[in-house]
Amino acid sequence: MTKITTEEVEHVANLARLTFSEAEKEKLAEQLAKILGYIEQLNELDTENVEPTTHALPIHNVFRQDEAKAGIGVEKILANAPQRDGPFFAVPKVLDE
Repeated sequence: MTKITTEEVEHVANLARLTFSEAEKEKLAEQLAKILGYIEQLNELDTENVEPTTHALPIHNVFRQDEAKAGIGVEKILANAPQRDGPFFAVPKVLDE
């Protein structure tokens, strides 16, 4: 089974701006490891002759004509932004590269 460390949980939580207690981090690490273990089991299945599908049921989208509508305005959109840079959201860099 894939092992997830509490440091990895902390890193993802930090990216999502979440905080957890040490007990919660350990529980999340166990749960994520179980999820990844299940995915590993699915990867062992032979899907050679299985037709790819986008949905399990034969559902079709109902399309409508696009209509241009007035937006709610930049000031309303950015009213609760933690940081802004002029008319844009300012976000911290999250990639190492």
